[in-house]
Amino acid sequence: MTLEGTNTWVVGEPGVGACVVVDPGPDDGTHLAAILDVVDGRRVEAVLLTHRHPDHAEGAGAFAERVGARVRAQGEGEDDLADGDVVSAGDVEIGVLGTPGHTADSVCFYVGADDALLTGDTILGWGTTMVAWPDGRLDDYLGSLDRLAGLTGTGRVRTFLPGHGAYLPDADASVHYYLDHRRERLDQVRRAVEGGATDVQSVLEVVYADVPRELWPAASRSIEAQLHHLRGE
Repeated sequence: MTLEGTNTWVVGEPGVGACVVVDPGPDDGTHLAAILDVVDGRRVEAVLLTHRHPDHAEGAGAFAERVGARVRAQGEGEDDLADGDVVSAGDVEIGVLGTPGHTADSVCFYVGADDALLTGDTILGWGTTMVAWPDGRLDDYLGSLDRLAGLTGTGRVRTFLPGHGAYLPDADASVHYYLDHRRERLDQVRRAVEGGATDVQSVLEVVYADVPRELWPAASRSIEAQLHHLRGE
């Protein structure tokens, strides 16, 4: 489910003694030690989370304590982030974009100096992400993809740096692939319902017949999100 594992991003201006760390990942000593090697003695201004799933956030507390930084994520607490916030790391400014859908608390981080967006699980480096009902909501997710398409269409974002998998050098093509995939899946679910599928399991057997069975539990939660979206339509 995490492809090659979780990507942790260290963002800072080369030669400047400050950075931020995005998604420290699981509470795994080898992974956290590797982050420290990349930080290489720089001051960590903040530990940022794209969302709170354990594969992104479980190690955040231990890592933040080690480097003397605060953990910041989308929410309503003192150290939480909101859409439109800006986090500084030396001379680098990192903008916060609220992109709910994969989870209610999902955000992306915009690094304007590189025309790049750190996407967490909103867009992956391979395949497509899961929108798992009830925390994940397809209405929100489609709105977030439309928002990203607006940024890639104007050239403000050219590269996606995802939470899993390889970086995506053509952000505009990637976000439109995601939009096309979602529309195609929704059409398949519509046809399954029109053909007599009456519940999640019967839709699953029609729409996800070519998906490995070990992924069906996750796919069933995605179908819940799609059916909720279609009911709203």
